[in-house]
Amino acid sequence: MSEKKEEMPLCHDLKHRNEAEFKDLIHRLNRIEGQVRGVRRMVEEEHYCVEILTQVSAIQSALNSFNKVLLGNHIRSCVVEDIRQGNDEVIEELLKTIQKIMK
Repeated sequence: MSEKKEEMPLCHDLKHRNEAEFKDLIHRLNRIEGQVRGVRRMVEEEHYCVEILTQVSAIQSALNSFNKVLLGNHIRSCVVEDIRQGNDEVIEELLKTIQKIMK
């Protein structure tokens, strides 16, 4: 009989972040949340469309920045650790993730 090779999981349920990383990510998200609330207020107050679009563009930039930081942290920690443990499949997962966020 052939032995069935146990596959390593491609994803993890939890990710422990150090305090500095955690605080930075939460700070960014709080700022984005505030920007979204501001845009809602602008819509409710019937602001000019161009002003709202400008603020939405700023939110998109902030989200892109958040993604860059999170992706960089993911590569430096999770991806590197998985590769060191012999789980090269994490590279495919990373490539698929990058393709998703670049749409």
